[in-house]
Amino acid sequence: DDQIERERASQHLPGGCCALAAIYLLGKFYVANAGDSRAIIIRNGEIIPMSREFTPETERQRLQCLAFLRPELLGKEFTHLEFPRRIQPKELGKKILYRDQNMNGWAYKKIEEDDLKFPLVYGEGKKARVMATIGVTRGLGDHDLKVFSSNIHIKPFLSCFPEVKVYDLTQYEHCPDDVLVLGTDGLWDVTNDKEVAGVVMEVLTSYEPNDPCRYTMVAQELVLRSRGVLKERGWRLANDKLGSGDDISVFVIPLGGPGNYT
Repeated sequence: DDQIERERASQHLPGGCCALAAIYLLGKFYVANAGDSRAIIIRNGEIIPMSREFTPETERQRLQCLAFLRPELLGKEFTHLEFPRRIQPKELGKKILYRDQNMNGWAYKKIEEDDLKFPLVYGEGKKARVMATIGVTRGLGDHDLKVFSSNIHIKPFLSCFPEVKVYDLTQYEHCPDDVLVLGTDGLWDVTNDKEVAGVVMEVLTSYEPNDPCRYTMVAQELVLRSRGVLKERGWRLANDKLGSGDDISVFVIPLGGPGNYT
């Protein structure tokens, strides 16, 4: 992240990206995630999450805590408090549900003038945004990102530090159908863990266990099914739901070889 910051002026490369990495070392997989890409292990049909998405919703308390400790980052335009909906001026003096950086649940407070500011975290699900701008809270770059038509920098709220999970391959006997799946958010936006596992099983069983291309074909099938077919109304899945309009990158990594097949 520091290197991107140093090079952005000389290489004229604005913007940023998420990062998901898997490293195999001494019998263990280390999966590091910063962003909204995800990884799962499918072992004997069981789904084992190896990462979680970092979004304004999942990191709400971290973001609010930073804003509480450094209110100058909000540029007098935002409030670190969260409300179930946008507060209107006519609601001044009324009691409305809210939560701050220390709260998991909700409580009531009397609405004051500062509460009319735009909330630091606004929206739900995939529509949640930090300062109404960005929907992912960890990654690399974005050093120049600002709130639209303002001089408020968003980078202080974006962390480049990944969460790392460890999987010990020596603890289990793996067969050729056991895999680690890495995918960008373009995959997970439209395809859930169970559906991914179904595609993995479906494609792998159509190839011999010692055929190395079977894993590439799984990745290709996951991309194709998540993108869908281009129709008049855009990309559509087999069930006619909207396909992914985002970039889709998928890696399928075998955890066991033909010699382990039982």
